[in-house]
Formats: sequence, C-alpha cells, structure tokens
Amino acid sequence: MKPVIALVGRPNVGKSTLFNRLTRSRDALVADLPGLTRDRHFGEGRLGPGGYLVVDTGGFEPVAKDGILAEMARQTEQALQESDVAIFLTDGREGLTGQDHRIAQRLRRAGRPVLLAVNKLEGLTAQGRTAEFYELGLGEPHALSAAHGDGVHALIDKALSLLAPATKVDGKALDSEHEGASEVASESNQGSEAFDRGLRLAIVGRPNVGKSTLVNALIGEERVIAFDQPGTTRDAIEIEFQFNDKPFRLIDTAGLRRRGRVFEAIEKFSVIKTLQAVESSNVSILVLDAQQDISDQDAQIASFITEAGRALVVAVNKWDGLDFAAREEAKRLLGRKLPFLYWAKTHFISARRGHGLDALMRSVLHAYEAATRKLSTPRLTRVLRDAVERQQPARRAGQRPKLRYAHQGGQNPPIVVVHGTSLDQVTDSYRRYLEGQFRNFFALDGTPLRIEWKNARNPYVE
Repeated sequence: MKPVIALVGRPNVGKSTLFNRLTRSRDALVADLPGLTRDRHFGEGRLGPGGYLVVDTGGFEPVAKDGILAEMARQTEQALQESDVAIFLTDGREGLTGQDHRIAQRLRRAGRPVLLAVNKLEGLTAQGRTAEFYELGLGEPHALSAAHGDGVHALIDKALSLLAPATKVDGKALDSEHEGASEVASESNQGSEAFDRGLRLAIVGRPNVGKSTLVNALIGEERVIAFDQPGTTRDAIEIEFQFNDKPFRLIDTAGLRRRGRVFEAIEKFSVIKTLQAVESSNVSILVLDAQQDISDQDAQIASFITEAGRALVVAVNKWDGLDFAAREEAKRLLGRKLPFLYWAKTHFISARRGHGLDALMRSVLHAYEAATRKLSTPRLTRVLRDAVERQQPARRAGQRPKLRYAHQGGQNPPIVVVHGTSLDQVTDSYRRYLEGQFRNFFALDGTPLRIEWKNARNPYVE
C-alpha cells in the first residue's frame, strides 16, 4: 500500500499550492482567498523518491461545532485518520496564531508523525521567521515556499524518511498500525495505476440539488461535504470506487448557475473546472431537484453535455419528498422542458435515502457501452438502405440526395459517416429520422449520436 501524507493547517496558508507542487499538477483550485478548499482532495505524489498519496484538506478549525467549518473539520479529521504522516503548514509572513496552537494541540493527539512547515518565506530570512514556531512543540520548523518550490524537496524527503520504519517507500506496508491506516485510505483511494482505465463519471447540475449527497451515497461514506447551502462544493473532486467489480472515477463538481449570477472570480474558476470535468468524462449524470422547477439553466447544462458528446443519464433527486400529484407534474415538466434528451435514461432517486442508485449505475454502464460500441459498416449500410426504402429524402432545388453507404467515424460519441451525392440538401428532419433508425437498431440509448455527410466527388465536375 502506498503511504498517505495529509496536508493540514488553517485557511490560506498554501496547502493547495503545496499539493499541486507535490503532485506536479493543477488539480487543486488555488487563489488568495481563505476557505477555498473544503473537501479532501487526493493526488498521486510525484516529487521525491518512491510513490505516495497526498491529501489536500480545507482550513482546519478543530473547535468548530456546527456549520460549514464543522463539516470541513470532519473532512480533515478523516484525512488524519487515513494518513501515515501529517504535514502541518503555517504562514511565515503572518506569523504564529491562536488557531495554529489549537491545530498543533489536536495533531499531538493524532498518533501520527507530524512535520511542521513554515510557508511563504520566499525572499525572507528563514531563521528569523521560523523561530517563534518552536513554541508549538512539534519539533524543528521546516522553511519553504510552496509557490516557488524552495525547501519542498527537503520536506518531502523528511516525510518519507519518517515512514521508513513502518512503511517502505515503494508502498509495501510493514507495521500493522500504519498498515491499517493505509488500507483505510486505499479502499476509497486506490493507487491511480489501478484505476487508469476507470470510467470517468461526472456529477453535474445546479447548486444544492444533491450532487455531493449522491456521491457520498454511491461510495458509501462521507467523502465530500454535503451541506444545505448552495455553493458548498467549489472544486472538482475526483474519487475512485468500484461498482459491480468495475472501476469508476467519480467527479463531484461545483453547481452551475446562470452566467449573469456568477460574480466571484472563484466561482468562475469553479465553473471552468466543472466544464473541464464534463469534457474529460465518459459519462455525465445530470442531477435535477424534483422539488424545484426545471429551469433554463438545467437545459443549458444538458445542452453543454450533449454538445461535448458525452453519454448522459438524468437523475431526478429528492423524489421521496413528493406526493403522487407532484410527481406527475414533475414528469410532465421534464418532458416539456428537456425534450431534446429523449435518448437519455431518466431515474427518479433519493440520494439521501439511497433509493434507485443501483438502477442509476446500471444505466450509466449501459450508456458507456452504447457510447463506445463498434458499429460494423455492413450493418450500418443495411440500416441506411432500409431507412431510405421506407422513406426517401425530399427533393430540394430539383435534386434528391442519394445515400449510398455508411461507416463508423468515431466513438464516445458514436459518429456515423454517410456517403452519397447532394448530401448538403438533406433536411434536418430527415437527419433526425436517420438518427432514430440507427438508435433503434443498435440500441444507442444514453449517448448522443452524430451523423456526418461525405459527398462523393464528381469526376466530371471539371
């Protein structure tokens, strides 16, 4: 098992910057704003010798009793339990604070090796800035600049050396206590090499529709913060898990609001990360709130997923809170406001109670299989010719398009390339007719289908 290193500290001390430095990525959202990170964020450590996992956490307030700060503290506590060593990050420019003392007191009771790091010391004398941090009683402070990379190599070398008696750097556990902790982390965060081919599943929707609750229900633990407050999730959090012995990489995304209501720069970055998550996914689950009206924003999110060519399953959440009349009205509105999603399977679920999740995941697998299905040229051509025999394309400008044969031009989404002459005269209604024929024959439910025309070259045109 790979060792796990947790990054903890109060808000805005540079934990996400250090996370990106250690993983050599830009996975964690970084900005000069306290409280940006809220959920645990796992990554593969690529700086230093050997393989390890890094856990980025939100600002830690051990004494918080309720609200979003308490939920963030729970996530950090879970990260500490799963870790083999903790790096306590502080701010050298701001100096020692009362919150640093509270965090240090909690870390001393964690039963894990703790390294004290003083960040943001670029251009400053390290000795003068780190002296006051000896007061925390956590050993020698390590001076570094996560933004510039100064001192980071020495810090991670020291962290991995602390693991040597208990956990080999190559990932083989030796000590039973630390082995148990590593196994807890690995169950929800298997090494990325084991999940490189996992199906990427993005959970998207408006704020406060239950996306994080759905993620927690699917993996069976409080992995991300689910709070009754719009905008709780800010970053795109990737989580690896298995369903029916198939590997998945779940992506919990920030809620998408109408463009006119996106004011903060941080929220704009969150929207970008969400759209990137959709584009990099294999399948998306569009989560709707059954207790709210289906809005234009829901339709815009669905349109973006379709234009990106991603397979799609619709999950209408909070279904358990509606009576019979309200459910019938919700179904009517769904068909009226999202008619272009006729090809996507819709499930009525309760993420909080765990109702309907097995059927939802089966539809996800079916949608992925449909999106990546291989369509043979002879069968495509046969379906095309049968469709033309039943209904020929209409004449336009005195010409009737001739559709000769078809072949597959791509997957995820499936692309059907139709060859013939005068194909620029084919109407949109006839395109939809052909799409329906291909869908019915090949059972392409759950995925967009694109038809491309390829006109034959006329040898006598010159």
